[in-house]
Amino acid sequence: MTVRQEAEKYWSSEQKTATGLVMLQITYFYDSVKIDVDNIVKPIQDAIIGIAYVDDDQVTDVLVRKRNLSGNFTVENMTSTLAEGFARGNEFLHIVVIDDPDQEVLT
Repeated sequence: MTVRQEAEKYWSSEQKTATGLVMLQITYFYDSVKIDVDNIVKPIQDAIIGIAYVDDDQVTDVLVRKRNLSGNFTVENMTSTLAEGFARGNEFLHIVVIDDPDQEVLT
C-alpha cells in the first residue's frame, strides 16, 4: 500500500485540507532496513498533497525521526493510530500535520 492510500484511509472526513502554513512531523519506525532521514521527506510531502494540504509549499517546518522498533524508547501521548502501527509489528510511518510554528520566533 502506498503512503497516499494509507493517508486517505486515516484522514477523517471531518479533517479539512489545510490552506495555511503547516509543520510536518514524520517518524519512521523501522525493523531491519533503515532509510536515511533525508530521503524520507520529499516522497511523503508529495504523497499527501490534496489530503493534508493543498500544496507542499505550505510546509514551513519538518521534523523527521527514525526509530528502530526493537529500540528502547518511550512513547508519550499514544494515539490509537500510533498504537495500531505498533500492534502490526512491522515497519510503519507516523505522520502528523499541525499548524506552523510562529514564523517570527526561532527556538
